[in-house]
Amino acid sequence: YRDDDDINDVASMAGVNLHEESARIMATNSDLVGTQIQSCKDEPFLAAIPLHKRILEMAKKLGITDVPAEVVTFISHATQNRLRTVIEKVTVITQHRMESYKDDEWYEQATDVRSQLKFFEQLERLEKQRKDEQEREILLKAAK
Repeated sequence: YRDDDDINDVASMAGVNLHEESARIMATNSDLVGTQIQSCKDEPFLAAIPLHKRILEMAKKLGITDVPAEVVTFISHATQNRLRTVIEKVTVITQHRMESYKDDEWYEQATDVRSQLKFFEQLERLEKQRKDEQEREILLKAAK
């Protein structure tokens, strides 16, 4: 009870009687106590009428003749949740792909593909020059 006494002491020093205040709140807002207030209307993510038609078409194949509106709302919310999850994962993937480890001291570069490709391109050029020179020599010998 020590913490409650501390709160009451602070409230009484400020000139506030907690019992009177709580009684006033309960008297004036008694209709609001225990009620749930939502800030916005619960709207489906997908268009309800086309979705309901599509669900009815699929349900008729299974022998179901009636599908309640709650099912449409549930599927719409599930679709929204799944799409949100996929987009969040794709966002994380793109952020990972944008990270650069070149400047990080804890990573050591194992291979440098660009320099390897440049090296192979230079080898190809040198080999092509050598073949061209051999062809010229053969043509010069044939011309003599």
